[in-house]
Amino acid sequence: MSLNGRVAVVTGASRGIGKAIALKLAADGADLVVTATSSEAAQATADEIVAAGGKALALKVDVAITSEVEALFAAAVKEYGKVDILINNAGITRDGLLLRMKDEDWDAVLDINLKGSFNCTREAAKFMTKARYGRIVNISSVVGEMGNAGQVNYCASKAGLFGLTKATARELAKRNITVNAVAPGFIETDMTGVLSEKVRESLLQQVPLERLGRPEDIAAAVSFLVSPGAGYITGHILSVNGGMHM
Repeated sequence: MSLNGRVAVVTGASRGIGKAIALKLAADGADLVVTATSSEAAQATADEIVAAGGKALALKVDVAITSEVEALFAAAVKEYGKVDILINNAGITRDGLLLRMKDEDWDAVLDINLKGSFNCTREAAKFMTKARYGRIVNISSVVGEMGNAGQVNYCASKAGLFGLTKATARELAKRNITVNAVAPGFIETDMTGVLSEKVRESLLQQVPLERLGRPEDIAAAVSFLVSPGAGYITGHILSVNGGMHM
């Protein structure tokens, strides 16, 4: 499972799932580039990696802006000479019922969650195709598979990642680049931390394993998909949801 000598870019790495993934890949031996929409937040994750003996470059990036994504990968290659792994994790929510949803809330979620992943994948592929090696993992969601009232924008963006994953997997396979997705269930993060106890209990009733997931559960799945042992897996959606959706 060693990632020694590999370089990984993790977007949205300042907290929750993204931070757990960055810490796990660093522990596996990869050199990291971590991004967030705040320089301070990205640097905090990078500092934690460095304190544990790893290498990390922190960058402030809005993945919806093409020029910033181009600058991200240019900086990564300048620092490390290559990019081997991309984890498209950056994401936001702007929840609301369909009939009340504002155009700007739809656009913001699709821009970050889906267009942002497209931007990063396209840019990473430029370097990976030349190297004839790459591992890309898109972080989707169980609600992209089953839907969720009040999240039409978020569900659409996460379902869109499934199509992005499968299409790019077919395009890039001949260059020894695998593209997969992880679809987390409900995970203990800042997003779920604001839920009322009643809502949490309702969610748990839908989960056969009778607990919310941990960010480390998702990080472990990602670690496997980018490892040498997963070299013959591509175009796959790995559900990590405690059995909530089968």
